[in-house]
Amino acid sequence: MRKPNLTRKDLAKAINQKLGFSQRSSALSVDEIFSCLKKSILAGESIKLVQFGTFSVKNKASRMGRNPQTGESLEITERQVVTFKASKILRQWINNHERG
Repeated sequence: MRKPNLTRKDLAKAINQKLGFSQRSSALSVDEIFSCLKKSILAGESIKLVQFGTFSVKNKASRMGRNPQTGESLEITERQVVTFKASKILRQWINNHERG
């Protein structure tokens, strides 16, 4: 059975419950946070969230690949990708946390 995803709505609800903001204000706050994160990523900047991890943009060079269905060789163009590296604290918490 698949675990549910954490959505923007879930984040807004958590802000509403923990901080007492209205649901509308909570949703606007979540949207503004993600807007800032997107702008930073689009500008090629890294985003470091202390005790969570770092999002960064990496350049990938073009390379030769293969279509798995046909076996045909093709060039995969150069591109940028977003990577995430978990902080040491987050990695330790994940490795020590009981799974249920």
